Amino acid sequence: MNPGYSSEASPGQPGGPRGVQHIVVNVPTEPPADYLLWSLCSFVYANFCCLGLGALIYSVKARDRKVVGDHIEARRHASCARIFNIVALTLTSLIFSIIIIGQIATGVKVAQLRRQTDYWRGN
Repeated sequence: MNPGYSSEASPGQPGGPRGVQHIVVNVPTEPPADYLLWSLCSFVYANFCCLGLGALIYSVKARDRKVVGDHIEARRHASCARIFNIVALTLTSLIFSIIIIGQIATGVKVAQLRRQTDYWRGN
């Protein structure tokens, strides 16, 4: 007999114990997020091409579905609202960045032209 093995049969083996145990674990599902606050901010501050409005509409739909208990539709509407919010925020940030860079470039160019005209005037 090999010292690493026991002489008793394992569960599921012939001659072993035949009892099967089942464990049921109930994991409560978390209600989906509706992104309503983010959508309100996108609607007020980042409503580029009405994407903030679309996000707000889908957020309200997601909240309504969540209240009714239809979590699958609530997740679908919340996903659409999140995508609209991300696109609105990205495009608004891009536009503001371009505007700020344009203002800085214009200010630098105007300052260069003023120095150049002052030089030619003799001031």
